[in-house]
Amino acid sequence: MDLPVDEWKSYVFQKWSLLPKSIQVTISTAETLSDIFLHSSLLLQPEDEMFLQNLSRGYLVEKDPNAPLFYREEGNKKFQQKDYMGATVLYSKGISHSRPHTADISLCYANRSAALFHLGQHEMCLKDIMRAQMHGYPERLQPKMMLRKAECLVTLGRRQEASQTISDLESSFAAKPTLAAAQFQILQTNLCRLKMKAQEKESLTETFPAALTKALEDMDLKGENGQVPSASSSVSLRTDPLRGRYLVATKDILPGELLVKEDAFVSVLHPGEMPPLRHLESKWDTRVTNRDLYCHRCLDHTLATVPCDGCSYAKYCSHDCMQQAWDLYHSVECSLGGLLLTLGVFCHIALRSTLVARFEDASNVIRKLCGEIRNKDTCSPERETLVQTLTCDLGGESENKGKMLEPPVPGCDLNGKYESNYNAVFHLLPHTGNHSPEHRFLCALSVSALCRRLEAASCYKPAAAVPPGSGSELDVWGVAMLKHVLQLQCNAQAITTIQHTGSKENSVTNSRQVRLATGIFPVISLLNHSCSPNTSVSFISTVATVRASQQIEKGQEILHCYGPHQSRMRAAERQQKLRSQYFFDCSCAACQNEKHSAATGPRWEAFCCRSCGALMQGDDVLICGSTSCTESVSRDHLISRLQDLQQQVGMARKLLRNDKPERAIQLLLGCQRDAQSFLSGEHSLVGEMEDDLAQAYAALGDWQKSATHLQKSLRVVEVRHGPSSVEMGHELFKLAQLFFNGSRALGSTLKPRGPHLGQKQGRPHLRQLGIALHAIRMFQQDTDKSIPTRPSFLLRSTVTARSHRPGLGMLRLSGSTAVEWPLCCPTTHGPL
Repeated sequence: MDLPVDEWKSYVFQKWSLLPKSIQVTISTAETLSDIFLHSSLLLQPEDEMFLQNLSRGYLVEKDPNAPLFYREEGNKKFQQKDYMGATVLYSKGISHSRPHTADISLCYANRSAALFHLGQHEMCLKDIMRAQMHGYPERLQPKMMLRKAECLVTLGRRQEASQTISDLESSFAAKPTLAAAQFQILQTNLCRLKMKAQEKESLTETFPAALTKALEDMDLKGENGQVPSASSSVSLRTDPLRGRYLVATKDILPGELLVKEDAFVSVLHPGEMPPLRHLESKWDTRVTNRDLYCHRCLDHTLATVPCDGCSYAKYCSHDCMQQAWDLYHSVECSLGGLLLTLGVFCHIALRSTLVARFEDASNVIRKLCGEIRNKDTCSPERETLVQTLTCDLGGESENKGKMLEPPVPGCDLNGKYESNYNAVFHLLPHTGNHSPEHRFLCALSVSALCRRLEAASCYKPAAAVPPGSGSELDVWGVAMLKHVLQLQCNAQAITTIQHTGSKENSVTNSRQVRLATGIFPVISLLNHSCSPNTSVSFISTVATVRASQQIEKGQEILHCYGPHQSRMRAAERQQKLRSQYFFDCSCAACQNEKHSAATGPRWEAFCCRSCGALMQGDDVLICGSTSCTESVSRDHLISRLQDLQQQVGMARKLLRNDKPERAIQLLLGCQRDAQSFLSGEHSLVGEMEDDLAQAYAALGDWQKSATHLQKSLRVVEVRHGPSSVEMGHELFKLAQLFFNGSRALGSTLKPRGPHLGQKQGRPHLRQLGIALHAIRMFQQDTDKSIPTRPSFLLRSTVTARSHRPGLGMLRLSGSTAVEWPLCCPTTHGPL
């Protein structure tokens, strides 16, 4: 929900259509963003604000005193059903609606600690126990919770703390024998068991995989870049009139090298499906969404959220994150939750950007904003590269006062340094003239309504004064917010993660890429687009990393894919998408080469001759490419066969999801025989069927056949995406995990096949280790993660239209629990 809700959009567009033609022309031809904002602001009427306010009231973001009891009772039902994950989320919802230092919040924290204990989250359990006590957990219920605390400490190997807790419990029992006899006996028995366990338990040490994970996550950029601190020394910032600002390689770069590591200037967690109350059957929503599982500031995954004290919407992974968010922006946003959900993510990011900007060089920010209002240079992209005259220093006297100072590149400071700060965000182009007048009016009216609400709440405190003649403080920041809203269509970055689906009982569970948040990354925004890029982007929380996906020679431009990729869609579709969202016609090498490509089209979409197997060529009528064959066929006929085959494959996947792998295998083998008569061996559907067969055989524990089919699928992936692609890394990692699982289950009898796998025959341990290490290296280029503590087998499913990346799956060995491991995949440059 990047833009406002449909009801507000329809309302504003109707208002625009009813405006006198002269006013429409005035706004449409306005030379500056300040003119657009001020003209639109004058048109915002009380009835417009009332309509927007009524829409905002539809979102339950305030604390409801009746909600904690409801969610606690619903959580108790899940707990009794042993659905501890569902219980945890419901208790968290109850916590978010509770006021501090009340019985409601202490009971919800205590109940959640019990659910976390059963999930094996002992550290989180201990924190919730501490929170329950801090908020006044009833003394009569303390013994059971303290016993749980001691159990956690024993399990974690913290023997001294566990012994102290056990001692305190014994003293409590002796001093206040208030428990019923039966309950006292149960607690006493558990206490004796714990004492014995504490004496036997040795302190736990950090395992090698955990240490390896920590080391990998702490990896920093190699070499210091004095010009772009968030980039490695291997790249440099350049600018020219045609390409604008861009990054180039200052030396030869190898695949996998880390080029950019940047924390988002701001990010906003995507609300997901959050229908207003009028669309819900119940007043309180029991569904699990990303906003219940991720920190609203740092985006870390957490089962034990800590809520804002003032609203029920914002949740955090810790009290520290909550306090940082409050100090930076949430003290202003807290009372605006419903309005921000109504106006959309882009308005929310625009507001948050200006709030964070107050803590930087506020005088410099105000100077730039006021300069744009006075000098009428906001709408013109060309003006972004002109010399800027700095004649006023609101922070005090300056030795450069009155002089002409020319930053070498827009967004850089006077020393030529381009940092991930508000100055860089401010200089991202809004492309004002490319947006339709109706869209500009929608954005301007929405920002105006937000400014009115801020003014009424008296919660927006500018950090610097505005010079006379520049308008009110909120007008100045309103122009800035409008600029940011328009910037975001071309500069917002979708932050994604991988979420797993499927029941715990199934041996194979599917995963899919989901959009987690939207953020602004000024350095990554410097990267120009290519439909065949030489980099990949991935995320860990709010940090984005850019790695080389192939060898990049010195002087070559660093290129990023904004979404439309040559391995996903043809040039015409790519051009249309790029033109509509990013306002340019792509002339990258991939687009140029496709103009002169063969009539057969991409190999992963090619049909083959049923007689000789050669590739078919042509448009409406396809002719065999072999000179010795005269076979011809209608393209429509082959497309119809392909659609029928896709339906059959879809039925097989449904059987897999329903845990019927034997029937799925029978159906897929039949589909394979049909495909051989008209599809190229490198067709994407052929690879997908091989992958589905690998998944089915893995579910049956037939590791040898699973590996055979997965390696066939891998060859199709290599043809389509390239040997050094992120997709290839994912597939190799899946194969490595299969070998790892298979070796454990079959005593290392599984032998990898294929010439590209390296080691000598007859040395399965070495060969599997070689493949695993190669796969891990490939995979880490995309994720900055290490292998999980226990093995999991990731399987490709379908390619989603928006993420442009294959889905994944996880295999669990029978009798073991696979570690849930969120993967970070590259994603589109702009909003999804």
